[in-house]
Amino acid sequence: MENLGNIEIRITGSRGNIDLSPDNYDIREIITILQTAENLLFPTSKKDRPTISYSIEAGSVRHIIKTSLQAVIGFNAIIGQVGSSNSVDFLEAQSAQAIETLQENSIKNNFELSIRTSLVQSNELKITNKTRFKRTQNIWVDAEFYFYGTLTNAGGKSKTNIHLDTENLGSLTIQTDREFLGGKEENLLYRDFGVRAIGKQNVQTSEIDKSSLKLIELIDYSPKYDQNYLSSLMKKATSKWSDVNDADEWLNSIRGSYEA
Repeated sequence: MENLGNIEIRITGSRGNIDLSPDNYDIREIITILQTAENLLFPTSKKDRPTISYSIEAGSVRHIIKTSLQAVIGFNAIIGQVGSSNSVDFLEAQSAQAIETLQENSIKNNFELSIRTSLVQSNELKITNKTRFKRTQNIWVDAEFYFYGTLTNAGGKSKTNIHLDTENLGSLTIQTDREFLGGKEENLLYRDFGVRAIGKQNVQTSEIDKSSLKLIELIDYSPKYDQNYLSSLMKKATSKWSDVNDADEWLNSIRGSYEA
């Protein structure tokens, strides 16, 4: 049996004059905590992650998230670093955004949060309305990206987006306009596309903030290796390069190389 560990997110506060408890904690807030916990544990790829189970307990509100011990050990190190550096800039984008979500929740509702693990001498991260866990804005800049993959989903009732399954980055959720999708008469699903998008990128690590992606253009993309076409291009080029005796020397002259 796989070794398991726990992560506890304890929230202390009140609803008016009534202390916070599982009985007056709304289901939407639970959903937010669950999404936040998953992004903290597995910020890059969730495809092959281990099982995460959950329970809510009294003591104000205690969210108990159970998963593999290895993931808990890694998480313990992360919250220790966040607490000691008082910064989330070093985190993966989804993990940083998860901490920011908890911080916003604390400020909005005047809640106090304590995050710790089941490990002996666990690190503890405290988030209150006086802490300010937020990414430094100047390390995230607007950038333009090209992605290639299979479009697996499109639509949404309140937030319209497309889902693109890529080989290197996994599934990407890219915001788009309802009018754009409504104007497409053909079926887009399960076809290969190139996607031109804008979003935020970390200037220090080159990491992409996947939650910030917005669609600019959808490009028909049908990668195909055509040996006959390639051979015809090579045949056309051969006659034009027939007078080039030394390819290295020719390239150096084009590049403008010089001898020291």
